[in-house]
Amino acid sequence: MSGYDIVVIGASWGGLRALEEIFAGLPEDFPTPIVVAQHRDDDADDGLLQRLLNRHTGLCVADADDKAPLAPGTVLLSPPGYHVLVADGYVELNVDEPVQFARPSIDVLFESAAESYGRGTLGVLLTGANSDGAAGLEEIARRGGRTIVQDPDDAERPEMPRAALDVMTPDVVAPL
Repeated sequence: MSGYDIVVIGASWGGLRALEEIFAGLPEDFPTPIVVAQHRDDDADDGLLQRLLNRHTGLCVADADDKAPLAPGTVLLSPPGYHVLVADGYVELNVDEPVQFARPSIDVLFESAAESYGRGTLGVLLTGANSDGAAGLEEIARRGGRTIVQDPDDAERPEMPRAALDVMTPDVVAPL
């Protein structure tokens, strides 16, 4: 993944299976930090998603803490009830109002990554049942980053990938 400073991934309904498949295919020395916004209920078990994903990858997967550093070989997950924003070299958590009924919001993550890393951002939008992520992915593209959208026909829920395709032309549309 040379040429990218950060990978940001957004997922909702069906995201666990999609993330498991993606992470299973990445080497444990993957050189680019990854930050994930996966829609979860505020009262979800903090460590459950982390534990489930760690079973499928050699990467270090963890729920993000405020000011957690970005590092190669790591995946930081937005904790339930928090937006995660990317700054230069670390993440920030906040409890601002939900965006499109979601906290964590994919748009919030993607827009902050685009602002902080511009062309160095790779944004990936996966399965989901709403339109969160479309505006943020469009912002990544506007700032010169690369964008990938899961093929809606391959997604467990096609609404989120379709919403992105309605507002932009990503660099890649592909099945998992």
